Amino acid sequence: MNVFAEKFADLKILRYAVPGFEALDLNKKLYIYHLSQAALCGRDILWDQNNRYNLSIRAVLETIWKTFKGNRETESFKSFEIYLKRVWFSNGIHHHYSTEKLPVGFTETYFSELVAKSRWRAFKQPSGTKFEKFIASIQDVIFNPEKEVKRVNLDPDKDLLDASCNNYYKDVTQEEAETFYAALKTSAGFEPISFGLNSTLVKENNQMVEKVWKLEGKYGKAIQQIIFWLNKAVQYAENDLQKKYIGTLIQYYTSGDLALFDQYSIDWVKELEGEVDFMNGFIEVYGDPLGIKGSWESIVNFKDLEATKRASILSENAQWFEDHSPVDPQFKKDAVKGVSAKVINVAMLAGDCYPATPIGINLPNAEWIREKHGSKSVTIENITQAYFLDSMNNGMLEEFAGSSEEIERVRQYGYLAGNLHTDLHECLGHGSGKVRTGVSTENLKNYYSTIEETRADLFALYYMLDDQMLHLGLLPSMDAAKAEYDTYLRNGLLTQLTRIEPGKDIEESHMRNRQLISRWVYEAGKENNVVEFIRSEDKTYIRINNYPALRELFGQLLKEIQRVKSEGDFEAAKQLVEDFGVKVDRPLHDEILVRFKKLDLAPYAGFLNPVYELKTWPCGTVADVLVTYDEEYSTQMLRYSKDYGFLPMVND
Repeated sequence: MNVFAEKFADLKILRYAVPGFEALDLNKKLYIYHLSQAALCGRDILWDQNNRYNLSIRAVLETIWKTFKGNRETESFKSFEIYLKRVWFSNGIHHHYSTEKLPVGFTETYFSELVAKSRWRAFKQPSGTKFEKFIASIQDVIFNPEKEVKRVNLDPDKDLLDASCNNYYKDVTQEEAETFYAALKTSAGFEPISFGLNSTLVKENNQMVEKVWKLEGKYGKAIQQIIFWLNKAVQYAENDLQKKYIGTLIQYYTSGDLALFDQYSIDWVKELEGEVDFMNGFIEVYGDPLGIKGSWESIVNFKDLEATKRASILSENAQWFEDHSPVDPQFKKDAVKGVSAKVINVAMLAGDCYPATPIGINLPNAEWIREKHGSKSVTIENITQAYFLDSMNNGMLEEFAGSSEEIERVRQYGYLAGNLHTDLHECLGHGSGKVRTGVSTENLKNYYSTIEETRADLFALYYMLDDQMLHLGLLPSMDAAKAEYDTYLRNGLLTQLTRIEPGKDIEESHMRNRQLISRWVYEAGKENNVVEFIRSEDKTYIRINNYPALRELFGQLLKEIQRVKSEGDFEAAKQLVEDFGVKVDRPLHDEILVRFKKLDLAPYAGFLNPVYELKTWPCGTVADVLVTYDEEYSTQMLRYSKDYGFLPMVND
């Protein structure tokens, strides 16, 4: 299978294989098939969460794509194609990483021509709106630079809700939202539900009202389809606990009761015997600048049994890692509970995990569940494998690595070391530490996501160079750990800048996290020349001069980051992120962009899903589930809109 599928703008589309699927028994294949259908049914939810105009704009753009009768060979139409493909990739009109509105690339006059030469007979604009007025409003949103400027704005000097144009709040200020949820938490006790996770907060008649995302509420038509396929899937569940938590998830989707989501999460953490697993729901809070609202997402997967041995070693030794962590003893867990880890092959990506996807996951997010019941961690092997195969011989390593020794280390150990970093990050990093009573994610507000990712990365980096990695047989030599240190700092200080437009600062939480760590250790180690920028042939490189000393710096920063999270120290979080994670060195950035441009590579990548098809006997019973990988990007996106477009353009 050819991993690379397509490249446009700053994006490349890859394919991932699903190794081992054909060898699964029919029951597991059917379980995956029905869970995958449930995953795809939530697509529209994320689009609407990202921005209230997204579904309308998608419908207009796709209608033009399918029915335009003008010349499709012009540069203007090619620009329109690229814009539509970027909107598909980002699940809306804002860049998936920077969250800024996507540049259009063609004129309003040409847009009018596209509309005039397309067929609209079957198009149904929102009721009560004339077609001409509807199109004019869509055109204004697309082209007006003052409209819907940024999906997630983390500028601490602004009202975060007023400056962000996601669809989690309506007519509500930041202060009003924070006051509303703070009042709910005051009487919540030690095991609070995740208030606000599954609702839109609106102001009606000067009162705060939550529009809950449930079967008979907002997003109900899509949730109805999710429930339908979950009911199908439960028939093929591998054990009673899987059946139980799927049933609880269905009840949660029906009622919107977040206590049921907590119960689902607890049972999901406990279930370790099954080979097939999934997540489905309103989960990650990166899309909300206040860190409250959960974006809809789903992943369906099954164990890579051989690779899981690596992750199992970590989870079995979780207490050792916790005990030997450099953080303050008061913020360590006395008894690590329920930490499980596995390596998976993903079978379906959906919602906020598609087309761009994480390479590792650690859930649930609720701190009290993690401390009392544990967490599940996964490294997605077939996704990291696809990235690795795509990166071979593309010139990136040779351009930005500072020496032949560094290149050789990465080529020999980089894939293994990168996966182990992800294992440590997800399994132990996110699962480590404890917070003081009453502290929650909201204490750190817009900085929580960056601080949490920083904490997990530092945990992984600190232990990569520990002798325990050799003792447990997880690394073949310390050169593998050095390869990861090389890669991490090269990315954090140099290569991730290829994703930033000239003159812009860093916005995305993971990118802020990587620069925060890399810049902090560089500054902290300056006196002893632990890490240095070097110049050769007018090019800048990173050189690590003392790997053990660098590890100690990672430990020092981990101690402080854990304290910041455990105490909910907003001011310290703000200072760390703003001082080290946000600002870009302009001359260095300009240099990196020039060097990167010569390679003709896309800085961002996402994935096409495989296609699953039921093969039936003449009598109608299912004989097998077939998987194919040849669907093209535009075909998949249009099919998803047709087959899984359950929501109206406007969802109040």
